Amino acid sequence: MTLASYETTSPSRSPTRMTARHSVLVVDDEELVRWSLTEHLKGEGYNVSAASNGLECVEAVQRSAPDVILLDLKMPVLDGLGALRRLRDNGIQTPVILITSQGAVEPSLEATRLGAFGYITKPFDLRDVSLKLHRVLAADRLATGVDSLREKRRTNYGGLYGESEAMHVVFDTLRKLEHVDAPAVLITGESGAGKGLVAQAIHANGPRKDEPFVAIDCGAMSETQLESELFGHERGAFSDARGMKRGLFEVAHKGTIFLDEIGAMTLATQARLLRALEGRRFKRVGGVIELPFDAGVLAASNRDLTAEVEKGRFRHDLFYRIGVVALTLSALRQRPGDLPLLAAHFVDQCRRRIAARVESLAPDALRALQAYSWPGNVRELRNVIERAVTLHRDEQVIQLAHLPTEVRAPNSGEVSASAFGPFVLPDGGVELEKVEKSLLMQALERVRQNQTQAAKLLGITRYALRYRMEKFGLKN
Repeated sequence: MTLASYETTSPSRSPTRMTARHSVLVVDDEELVRWSLTEHLKGEGYNVSAASNGLECVEAVQRSAPDVILLDLKMPVLDGLGALRRLRDNGIQTPVILITSQGAVEPSLEATRLGAFGYITKPFDLRDVSLKLHRVLAADRLATGVDSLREKRRTNYGGLYGESEAMHVVFDTLRKLEHVDAPAVLITGESGAGKGLVAQAIHANGPRKDEPFVAIDCGAMSETQLESELFGHERGAFSDARGMKRGLFEVAHKGTIFLDEIGAMTLATQARLLRALEGRRFKRVGGVIELPFDAGVLAASNRDLTAEVEKGRFRHDLFYRIGVVALTLSALRQRPGDLPLLAAHFVDQCRRRIAARVESLAPDALRALQAYSWPGNVRELRNVIERAVTLHRDEQVIQLAHLPTEVRAPNSGEVSASAFGPFVLPDGGVELEKVEKSLLMQALERVRQNQTQAAKLLGITRYALRYRMEKFGLKN
């Protein structure tokens, strides 16, 4: 390959001369190609650096990200596709123009799926290189305002989306946890706010991301069941223990365990959990051998655990042990500015999954979504959007009429039963626990103390019902 193969126009004749504020990284294992591109682009006014393989490329970008990368696909040590994957896995979205050989179709397609801007084929015309650089930088300039804002304040982290100050605080904390091994994090917030997504994001971006992530709902089972699920049991430990069972503390070895609704644990289970966390060892139920415990523990609750501690229903030592870092997710009604972003995300997510034509929401439909109070938080919004997209998959725009009645009801300025279901909060407020106890007693009385039927009436599991019966002293 000769120099003439590349140098087809002089720098002074180039129609796309750029200023030195733009930087380009040239990555190619052929010294002649690197030299030719470097000299040409310097003549165009670019700041140019070079690397001879994919590993050098990744290291160079991590040191100082260029505006554009010219990346050869076929290189030793680490090829271009591997380098591009590493950059994207690390969240680096620098525009990439591929340098390919004729016939390298499949790698080029894969690189395009990873977000490559375009490609040039060897032997290439330097005017084509200049033109493609000009196009990618022009596109980048159009998005400069959005990109700089996104760099300062990203609108998503993992499966979480938001532009509000409250969500920026959450995102900032999550980024700080990325290099902390097995942090003790307590995530609080109303049901449906996304506590499980926070836990998954902490695991997926932390040092234990390649190990198991297991989750358990502590409020969905009895004390015996919960301890068996967490710690495992030996054969004969209780009447139904017909064999040895490994618990989640063993299954999650080296990984992360997520204790959802930890506030529903009994004090006895809390004590056993605290011993395991403090000593990093535990025994199976009915066992005598201590097993090592090596897993990160994340916890979540929709209750005010500080109040639970004051009332003696949650151990203060366990509260401090699991809450080294505290994260609070605000209710959706407290951050209405996040709703358009969330709604657009759910529309796109559902559209892709079911191959629907839906692309957006009508302005009046979006206004109705923003005016609604969302007692079920982000989970309820997702369900509403998925229902509308699924039932009207052939429409391009979700209209107001496609939304549920309670969402599209006009906002009269008064709280109505249609907005919150059949229950309306009195002007003077209520004691929530008295309401909960009253509903529990009514359900049990209506079905003559049949716990299974009472649980169905209340929309909870039988184990959750039994927990609440114990809580209010209603067990026979």
